[in-house]
Amino acid sequence: MVKQSKTLRTCDQGHQYYKSSDCPVCPLCEQQRAVTEDFLAAIAAPARRALENQGITTLRKLASFSEKEILSLHGMGPGSIPKLKQKLEEKGLAFRK
Repeated sequence: MVKQSKTLRTCDQGHQYYKSSDCPVCPLCEQQRAVTEDFLAAIAAPARRALENQGITTLRKLASFSEKEILSLHGMGPGSIPKLKQKLEEKGLAFRK
């Protein structure tokens, strides 16, 4: 396995950080904007960003999509679906069939 070297980067907010991948996300900015209360807090950051990038920031909006549509989003993994289902069920909602 080839180990990639890390490069120093600076985000739009001026934070400097090292990354070895092409991922453009600043870990310091991501930590500062971490969600702690709503349904998005139950899932990993890449999955959260996938939903946010599609404008899915409420459970009602989430319920307008099928599981297949949500899984097709870049950053969304199968491990997030059970967590999202649980949050939907708590509010009497479900994914679209």
